Amino acid sequence: MKTRLLGGNNYSVSTTGMLTKKNIEILKKKLIESQKDLEAQIKDVEKTPEFGSDVDHFEEEADEAEEFSKNLGEAKAFRERLENVLRSLTKIDTGKYGACEQCGKDIELQLLTVDPESRLCTTCKKQ
Repeated sequence: MKTRLLGGNNYSVSTTGMLTKKNIEILKKKLIESQKDLEAQIKDVEKTPEFGSDVDHFEEEADEAEEFSKNLGEAKAFRERLENVLRSLTKIDTGKYGACEQCGKDIELQLLTVDPESRLCTTCKKQ
């Protein structure tokens, strides 16, 4: 039986066979950690910069506005990933975790180990 560590943590998941209750518990812990990390990242990048009140530092304010705009783009990507994480946690709670949203077949355990919020199996991802 092969095992794989998740995200540098001490979670060991069997990458052969079926998705077991133990594997689901481990993947759920990983998803909860991802949720917390993403929420913190979103909070960090969505902080509004202080543009100051100096009217003679337009270049500095332009740089701050550009960085803020870039941060909003990052926040959007983080929010999309957070949405996938939350969807996966809901699926775990409802007993639907691990099923491909496109074809309905089981998502490979090896894929879930790498990407626990995956919504599609390997075959459907390739299409």
